[in-house]
Amino acid sequence: MNFDALFQQQNALPTIPKVVQEVIDSFNNDDVSIDEVAKKLAADQVLSAKLLRLANSSYYHSSKSIGTIDDAVLMLGFMTVRTLVISSGLTGGFKAMPGVDLKQFWRYSMHTAVIAKWLSKQIHGNSDFAFTVGLMHAIGQLVMHAGMPEQTLQIDKIAGPLDSRRLGVERASFGYDFADVGAELAKRWRFPDNFATVIKAFPDPIHAPSFDAMAAVVHLASWRARAEENKYSAEELRATFPEEVAAKLGVNADLILSDMPPVAELAAGLEDLLS
Repeated sequence: MNFDALFQQQNALPTIPKVVQEVIDSFNNDDVSIDEVAKKLAADQVLSAKLLRLANSSYYHSSKSIGTIDDAVLMLGFMTVRTLVISSGLTGGFKAMPGVDLKQFWRYSMHTAVIAKWLSKQIHGNSDFAFTVGLMHAIGQLVMHAGMPEQTLQIDKIAGPLDSRRLGVERASFGYDFADVGAELAKRWRFPDNFATVIKAFPDPIHAPSFDAMAAVVHLASWRARAEENKYSAEELRATFPEEVAAKLGVNADLILSDMPPVAELAAGLEDLLS
């Protein structure tokens, strides 16, 4: 199926709650009022319950109990709340589909997000952006499974969703891959342009039209999250480490292989996003 036809499939694009779309739009609006967004969130019971659970989770180590959305926004800050709202909107937007273990998919995506956030802090990048784009980086796979299930299931037989050869197999079969699809989805959802740029470039940041540090961060984070799912040994981690990308970013292997806290520790307390 060609690229444009995929996006014309009725069921390819997930529905995201109106309030989540409004929060995405706030990226492009400097005059957005935090109170206005908090009010809208408070009116969405599912989202506000989730946000309060997250604000009180071990991930944020809050010393007092957070009881209202206003408190959550105060404690977490607008950027983090926006990140969490978009994250739960994304994870809730896709329903079960053949060929995809959604729980595994979102766990892997969440691990990519927390690793990208940690790495981004090490290089003094925007860690909230790193988290959101890390969570979104593989979302094109879900669009492809939803919009052309039979063709995508054929690809699954050759290279599963977490196989490092996956992107190449998709490109050989369709002429595009899940990173292209995810970048297009980010545009259609009106995310700022840099989301689409990073998602499109993350598979091969070295050969992108221009080097984007965040694409390199997501590349390294997704490699490490995939290694976590595939239970790589210390030797396998060393042998498959994306040396060239790390060097271009100015980080060494030990930063990720030795200094970084365990992935489970980085993600502790965020399980609510996946439920």
